[in-house]
Amino acid sequence: MMRKKAVLYLCAVIAVALLMWNLCKGPPIRDIKDVFGIPKAATVQTRTPKTSPKCNLSRNCSFDHFPFSITSGAADVVGPKICFDGKIVLSHVLNVGPGMNIVLVNGKNGKIETTDFFNLNYNQPKESAAYLRAIKPGTIVLVASFGDISTIMTDEVSDIFLGLGSSLVKSLKGRDNWVFAGYSGTEMKSLFEKMAVNDAKTNPYGEWPGVVELGGCFPRKA
Repeated sequence: MMRKKAVLYLCAVIAVALLMWNLCKGPPIRDIKDVFGIPKAATVQTRTPKTSPKCNLSRNCSFDHFPFSITSGAADVVGPKICFDGKIVLSHVLNVGPGMNIVLVNGKNGKIETTDFFNLNYNQPKESAAYLRAIKPGTIVLVASFGDISTIMTDEVSDIFLGLGSSLVKSLKGRDNWVFAGYSGTEMKSLFEKMAVNDAKTNPYGEWPGVVELGGCFPRKA
């Protein structure tokens, strides 16, 4: 009996000695079962859920920017597409028409104010010029071509787009594809503009150039 007690006492001393040796050795014991054979409780890790970027962008925009994307029409068959802050505003079957498609957005709160389209058959160039001149300062202007917009792009209309920040509008020719995003009331050059030139040698759709698209994070108006 005394021998059994001595053995138990010796085992306890050895266990305590091993524990103290591991504590003094350096790094803490990662798993208590290394000493006592008892697994420790699992550590619960929580992660903040990730949100997918809006409008199919490759990254999320900061709070002071609006995510958007614009795709021009494909020839005169498939309509353009405009997405703003995660919402499809224009698509082939939603709010589009042949010619120059426009979306106006409040630059502060991101609210869609109006959508419209202009071409020579439905609207006179003077109507489109009057529409553009009436845009309030601080309004985000999103534009996508669908078909030939050269007939509606008079000198007056193109001058207005120059004031919105366009640098390509003066070079638009018949059946060129064009997408643009700019602010009303600023003379600063827009960073969001692309064009596909109508060229019979390179056109993927016969008499029509390829689709152009752009997207990014548009700064919110302070």
